[in-house]
Amino acid sequence: MSVFQQGLSGLNASQRNLEVISNNISNANAAGFKASFAQFSDLYNGGGSGDGVGAGTQLSDINRQFTQGNVLTTNNPLDFAISGEGFFKVQSEKGGTIYTRNGQFGLDKEGFVVNSQGDKLQALSIDNETKITSEKAAPLQIKKEAIAPKATDGLSTKVNLDARGQIITAPFDIANPTTYQSSVTQTVYNDLGETKTAQFFFQRTAAPAGADRAWNVFMTLDNAYVPAKTAGGNPTPMGTLTFDTLGKATGSQTLNMSAANMSAAGMGFSKEITLDLSDTTQFSSGFSIFNLSQNGYDSAAFKSFSVESDGTISLSYSNGQTQPLARVPLYKFNNPEGLQPRGASGFLATLEAGSEIISTGGDSEFGSIRSGAIEEANVDLTNELVAMITAQRIYQANSQSIKTQDSLLQTVTNLR
Repeated sequence: MSVFQQGLSGLNASQRNLEVISNNISNANAAGFKASFAQFSDLYNGGGSGDGVGAGTQLSDINRQFTQGNVLTTNNPLDFAISGEGFFKVQSEKGGTIYTRNGQFGLDKEGFVVNSQGDKLQALSIDNETKITSEKAAPLQIKKEAIAPKATDGLSTKVNLDARGQIITAPFDIANPTTYQSSVTQTVYNDLGETKTAQFFFQRTAAPAGADRAWNVFMTLDNAYVPAKTAGGNPTPMGTLTFDTLGKATGSQTLNMSAANMSAAGMGFSKEITLDLSDTTQFSSGFSIFNLSQNGYDSAAFKSFSVESDGTISLSYSNGQTQPLARVPLYKFNNPEGLQPRGASGFLATLEAGSEIISTGGDSEFGSIRSGAIEEANVDLTNELVAMITAQRIYQANSQSIKTQDSLLQTVTNLR
């Protein structure tokens, strides 16, 4: 009678194998899906010593294959494909944590990045230098709001002042070009994002002891003196630049216009402006402007966002500004096969899988993120179809062993 038991166990095992294969085939189009294969072991009654006839077979495990799937390019910037090791972490609507390779995301009505199940993608907050500022990930939210203006508080000017310039003793007067040698003009922004025209004037003056040349630096905003000129008085320079015999700046190369002076000018600046002149030279050649830069900007509408390979998400605005928003980390486990399948290409952490290991971006042991692409299922349809044929033949063979045993019993019962 053991043949019936053996054949029946074979039928059950083949049926389960067909279920695993069919599940793989049915999910061939599911992004991030990982194929499985059934593992079987033999059976011996009573714990057996291995020297008798076996009692059949049994399903011992269903092993999931976490091999890389093909990366398919899409037109959705919120499609994220992982190339290499790692999982995304999402938070379900019920508060549970899910790990997935399915990077098909979109935005909900509140701007949260979610998948088709409404699970929210988790990310780490970062500063303007893209350094991580949080230890715990939180739902990623992309707000398509205008960027607030930033008042200019730093300018950098690289110029060459002509060493052949003559000392000017007359008081500086913006309306009189003979009271200064040269000037530069730079657009700046106040607290409200309004544009103002800043001008810096260079006037050669008598050099103090230890310096070869000296230049007074005056500033105006929209043609108004900063600091404001007192009644009957002369304009006050921001400061003085000194140079050595080689034409290199000496002493302080940074000039500050105090917040009080900026406020007194009535131009809407609440912070001081720092003028960096560290790259200024004084050679016997004509006045030249090599570089002008400032760090302020006006308010502007949201334009787009971008995702780097390390998961850094940055927002871009119509004024050309870019602001880092967050970093999407990747997670991995020492034993990913121990994760519990949850459906929708998601997995739950288990003790068997081990503790989660987080990537902070750029870690060589983790994969990289590619925006505008998805990872396809790692199902090899050719192999699956061949495995299905094999499982079918095994099923038929086990049914045949049962049929043969039934025929033998029939012969015995027919004996007279």
